[in-house]
Amino acid sequence: MQQTRYQRIEGVLSRRQTDLTVCLEDVHKHHNLSAIVRSADAVGCHHVHAVWPENQKWLTNNTSGGSKNWLDTHLHKNIDDAVALMREHNPDVQILATHLSEDAVNYTEIDYTKPTAIIVGQEKTGISEHALKHADQNIIIPMQGMVQSLNVSVAAALILFEAQNQRQKAGMYNRNMLSDEIKHPMYFEGYHPVIAKQCRMKKLPYPPLDENGEIIASEQFWQALKHT
Repeated sequence: MQQTRYQRIEGVLSRRQTDLTVCLEDVHKHHNLSAIVRSADAVGCHHVHAVWPENQKWLTNNTSGGSKNWLDTHLHKNIDDAVALMREHNPDVQILATHLSEDAVNYTEIDYTKPTAIIVGQEKTGISEHALKHADQNIIIPMQGMVQSLNVSVAAALILFEAQNQRQKAGMYNRNMLSDEIKHPMYFEGYHPVIAKQCRMKKLPYPPLDENGEIIASEQFWQALKHT
């Protein structure tokens, strides 16, 4: 059973998409935060960005179903900082804003095989005018009813899964985009959470793992873990 979990972790990390991300601008309701983070994890995003007040608590495992543990979350003071880091990660990223405007296009018309960042806005007011200035394209989800917009987490999920569909057809989940330096702590913390916690408390580096996820460590490491 434990070996199966390690293989699952290995498979998940090998399919991570470092060039597909979502940015939450002042989304503040925790059920929406949780749902968006879970959707991002489900489609294989590695990075999630959020403009988030410093004095408010971010997601916990209880609210996110543990998804936040498998994502690299970046919290920002403002949208300018968020966009700057997204462009630093990938200068060629296309930034999409979910916003109803004259030049907005159907979200399914976008080529999501390109490096992509999707900005979603606050539940009541949507994306700010300042954030819209950063967008390369506004996108909409066509509506056939009386309402003009969906719940922010539902909209994010639809767009992300359209991106997944396009990327699967293009074979983009066969790429291994994460370096061993990034994957190793995620393997270790996911497969050996108790020992990982002890290592962090005692400031010990995570030892290597074998092909089955078992720890390869000297007696000196085990003694340090036990007695330090």
